[in-house]
Amino acid sequence: MTETSPHEHPLGWYGLPRAVFTGGNEVQLLRGGDDLFPAMCGAIHRAMHEVWLATYIFHDDVAGQAVLQALEAAARRGVRVRVVVDGFGSAAALPRPRARLEAAGVGLVVYRPITGWRSWLQPGQFRRLHQKLCVVDSGTGFVGGINVLDDRNDLGHGALDAPRLDFAVLVQGPVVLPIEHTLRAVWTRAVFGRDWRDEAIAAARSPQPVQRVKELVRRMRVGPPRRPDLPGLRSLQPVRAAFVVRDNLRQRRAIERAYIDALRQARDRIDLVSPYFYPGLQFRRTLRNAARRGVKVRLLLQGRPDYRFAALAASVLYAELLAQGVRIFEYTPAFLHAKVAVVDADWATVGSSNIDPLSLLLNLEANVVVRDHRFASELSAQFEEAVALSREVTAPSVGNGLWARMQRGFVAFCARLYLRVGGITGLY
Repeated sequence: MTETSPHEHPLGWYGLPRAVFTGGNEVQLLRGGDDLFPAMCGAIHRAMHEVWLATYIFHDDVAGQAVLQALEAAARRGVRVRVVVDGFGSAAALPRPRARLEAAGVGLVVYRPITGWRSWLQPGQFRRLHQKLCVVDSGTGFVGGINVLDDRNDLGHGALDAPRLDFAVLVQGPVVLPIEHTLRAVWTRAVFGRDWRDEAIAAARSPQPVQRVKELVRRMRVGPPRRPDLPGLRSLQPVRAAFVVRDNLRQRRAIERAYIDALRQARDRIDLVSPYFYPGLQFRRTLRNAARRGVKVRLLLQGRPDYRFAALAASVLYAELLAQGVRIFEYTPAFLHAKVAVVDADWATVGSSNIDPLSLLLNLEANVVVRDHRFASELSAQFEEAVALSREVTAPSVGNGLWARMQRGFVAFCARLYLRVGGITGLY
């Protein structure tokens, strides 16, 4: 864990191997789209200069329409609006929002677009943009696991009888600056089709991006602009927070490292929520070691799986984890999409990263880590509420017989194959 000032190292957070914590931040927990979209749209409606947004899915439903209208209105009153969406996650519904956004003057780009089966033959196509980020006027940021998609709508299952369980955070303070840097980098990367390390070369060929980079550095040096008062934030105490990303360059394992560092230091409890759970050897070993030394370890996983293979991948690990004292709960009231964790009384994270090979080794992901008793307590209360509605797994559905070993082998083979296709080699 590192603590520094963004004024001393304007872009230095990206080059450090550990999460960079800053003080003086305000963080508000948002549950689901019912909390997120009114807050985000309200901030966009108040925008005076710039809006940046990145999402895996931008759907044309009730939630998407609300965000779409806010972005259109901002662009038409002269706010510079930039949106980047993933070419796979947003492929189905993108044409309709795209036409409206571009007509309003919004700069919309698609990260790794899918234009046919040949697109999958291009290098890196298995590495998707899975981040869900928004920054307004360099002073207000949103980070989480919630797509621009109604909580009561599922692309594969249609209308839902109950909203997905998901979370995001609204942040203000120094932690917003690296979020904006990430959004600008991802947007530029999608425009030029280059990795982050080539961003300077691409910018050098166009004077306009150079000016934008210079302006970003200037803002980081002088600190964030005066922040507007937002509902629910004025009464919050400033907290320490860090923004962590996972990319395929200098931050390949930053989110996994942040988790493992916290798990190793845990003394009392670890509460972890992930819809897709198939961690690597080091992560599993750290969880087992924590349980063995007396830490109360609880996992909240899917009880209503949206993908059968993902459910199988998690279940083949149950016997190993239960044997070491890890308690496992499956959330049954609705689909689980939250990616959050609480460790002890003052460490918590909310973001887009699952605990599986895709999130930890392939996709572009983003989390906020918060060191604060109040925030950890609030997120912990949400965890307890969800656990009370879940069923506890007391016996593994996949045991230790021949069929069980075949299932575990099949999952491991598929994971290794997918990672190799994505360009990742070595043990996981």
